[in-house]
Amino acid sequence: MPQAKTFKSEELELVLNFVKGSKHALRNRAIFLLTHWAGLRVGEVAALRMCDVLDANNDVKSEIRLRAEQTKGAVARAVFVSEKLKGELQSYADSLKVRDSLWAFFPTQKFPRRGFTANTLTQHMNAIYRQCQIEGATSHSGRRSFITNLASKGIGVRVLMSLAGHKNISTTQAYIDVNDDMKRRAVELI
Repeated sequence: MPQAKTFKSEELELVLNFVKGSKHALRNRAIFLLTHWAGLRVGEVAALRMCDVLDANNDVKSEIRLRAEQTKGAVARAVFVSEKLKGELQSYADSLKVRDSLWAFFPTQKFPRRGFTANTLTQHMNAIYRQCQIEGATSHSGRRSFITNLASKGIGVRVLMSLAGHKNISTTQAYIDVNDDMKRRAVELI
């Protein structure tokens, strides 16, 4: 099975412009940005509760603490939230009508307390990628793009491994999509 597509910034912008016109624009934008700007897996996004993302004042936290049961490897980890992402998540959080701390951060009409399952969120994201006609994009594209983009900016593989919540460096290395720009910058260091 081929790896998920790594996004260029223009492709992410295309998706964000598309969701701007969707029924749940702020929600959809926040979902995509959590995968692209924080590297969360779709199951981790689906598992987020209000108390994971918001503090007692309903402000977005600087770190999202994922519990073991929320992660693929059943290992708790901290997800660091950039100021840029914090602002996006705050805009979405401010739009929420219910802020029960144990409710899903991304409630659905059918299941507002529980929210999306990983499977339904995967289908939702993949449908939007298809509508945007981005070939090879999957719900895992954001995570792969997050790791590749940081690697292209010189972030070391051990830091990437920790951010991704991987147990092995080889797993993280497989996520990094080497492109011509990275190679050009590398040879200019000589």
